[in-house]
Amino acid sequence: MQLAIQENIRGIEAECGGACACATCHVYIDDAYLHLLTPPAQDEEEMLEGVAAERRDGSRLACQVIVSDALDGMVVEVPDRQF
Repeated sequence: MQLAIQENIRGIEAECGGACACATCHVYIDDAYLHLLTPPAQDEEEMLEGVAAERRDGSRLACQVIVSDALDGMVVEVPDRQF
């Protein structure tokens, strides 16, 4: 989420500043990388229940994705409905 904000990625509002309290940083993670992420915690799962765009298997809140070298090349899509 912080990288998206720094790079002015449209559709990532992050109204709560990364506190996992608003779901305005909902993204779709490429299936090939999902196994490299820590599974969503209960609070993230609860926030994902109320996202504005379609929820998919790769739905995550960008504020909860910890970027590491293992994720190099990961494709992240911002839902169209967030633009």
